[in-house]
This record gives sequence, structure tokens and C-alpha cells, in this order.
Amino acid sequence: MRIAVYGRDFNDTVLPYVQEVFDFFAAHQISPVLYSKFKNSLNGKIKLPDNALIFHNHKELKQRADVLLSLGGDGTLLDTLSLIRNSGIPVIGINFGRLGFLASINKNEIESALKALVHGQYTLDIRSLLTLESDNGLFGEENFALNDITIHRRDNSAMMIIHASMNGEFINSYWADGLIIATPTGSTAYSLSCGGPIIYPDSENFVVTPIAPHNLNVRPVVLPDDNSLSFEVEARESKFLVSCDSRTETVERSVKITIKKADFCINLIRLNNETYLTTLRNKLLWGIDTRNY
Repeated sequence: MRIAVYGRDFNDTVLPYVQEVFDFFAAHQISPVLYSKFKNSLNGKIKLPDNALIFHNHKELKQRADVLLSLGGDGTLLDTLSLIRNSGIPVIGINFGRLGFLASINKNEIESALKALVHGQYTLDIRSLLTLESDNGLFGEENFALNDITIHRRDNSAMMIIHASMNGEFINSYWADGLIIATPTGSTAYSLSCGGPIIYPDSENFVVTPIAPHNLNVRPVVLPDDNSLSFEVEARESKFLVSCDSRTETVERSVKITIKKADFCINLIRLNNETYLTTLRNKLLWGIDTRNY
């Protein structure tokens, strides 16, 4: 198995766990393929296997790897999308962050998780994405998101009015700080913190969640993901922000945005000892209440 490795700069407190990953590769004669920028950040901090290779972009990743291992939190795993794109390469994450819905492997379970990965003891969890279309080509070739696409005001601007339509039919005008369009995967992220529902991954829906709406009777709405959503912004400010996961661009108020389901999916690796529901219970601490005992 050819395993590519992606990560960001680390706090020194997690370096022993990073070293454990590469020690495992060395012990099992696995030649890891490191993202070039990540490898540079490890120089002088980590002892890498002598047979370690590098890749620089999504084209080289597709040629050199069967699996991509993300070292970090959910944000780090989301970064890998720009490298994976539509290649179908499955990704798995070891969580060095806090919550870790996507990067679900605990840093204290590294060896057992890597053994399961190497021996094929996993299934593929197919997750849908959103894609953004605009008349000015926002985000170029990376106009897709696994968690959510968000329209929101700039820090110093007043509330926005976002006119939303589905397949050309008017839905609502949202007076709010912004609007989140989330996939089932992203339903446990920003959307959840703004009062959105949790959606099971293969439900074939997305959710539209307002951010701090002015009208308190406006609530999140769940829509089938075979629809096309379009948005126009009305605001005092001439510009607003649009985010695809962790990537953000400043947009002119005149720009119209269309969001729909992407024509490719991302394969998340789920080890055989975990399910989506067990992840929910563990991460959201369901049942962890002294009144239950």
C-alpha cells in the first residue's frame, strides 16, 4: 500500500505522536509519500524513514498514492480536498486537534489504527460535496466543499439581505449575518453551532442555515441535494465574503452565486471498529451525564 501523508506545522507537544506514525512506517517497510511543504516543516524535528518520498500537487498524488493520511484536526483533513479532488483516493485522519469528526482516530490509537489500515480492515464512507458556480469564476478549480459553503458579511459591515431561490423558485430573503449551505458531513460543523440539524451522511440532502437571523421565526431548512440553489446579496457594503470550507474570498455585491451537489464524492476511510453513530456519541458526549449513573 502506498500511503501519502499530509499535515500542517505542529505544536511541539504532538511531535512524539507524529514520530510514532513514521516509526510504524519504518518498522513495516512502508515508503511514505510526504507532501513537500509538510516534509519541509518536519526538518530537524522528526526522523523520517530513509525511503520516504515526496509529492508536490494533486497530479503527483494521484500517481504515487493509494491512500492519503491526514495528521491534524478536521481543518487539516479539509485541506486535503484540494489535493484529492476527483481522484477517488480515500483519506483517513489522525486527530491532533479537539473535536475531530472527520479526523476520527485518536492520537492514542495510532498503532492499532495504522495496522487496521495496512491490513485493509476498513470500509469507504462516501461523502457528497457542494460545488459553487459564479459569473466571475470564484475559487477557480477548487470551487468545491466537503463541509459547507458560507455567504457572510465582512467583520465591519452591517447585516445582509440574501435572496435565495431553488431551481429558480424564490425561497426566502434572509436578513442575517450570513447563510450556511452545508452537506450532511458539514451538518456537525458550523451549521450545527448556528442551530442546524444533524443529517446522516447518506441522506442525500443539504441544509440551509441562517447565521444570526434578524427574524427569529426563520429556521434552517433541509432540501434534497438534486436541486440547484442560487443567491443574490443586498447590503450596504459593496463587498461580502464567500467561504468554501476553510478557503475564503472577498466578492463584489453584484456577483450571483449558484450552489449544487458536486459531480464527484470524497471517500473517507472508516475503520471496522467505528461507525458514524459511535462517532456522534463519543464526540458530542451523548449520555455523559452524572444523572445517568
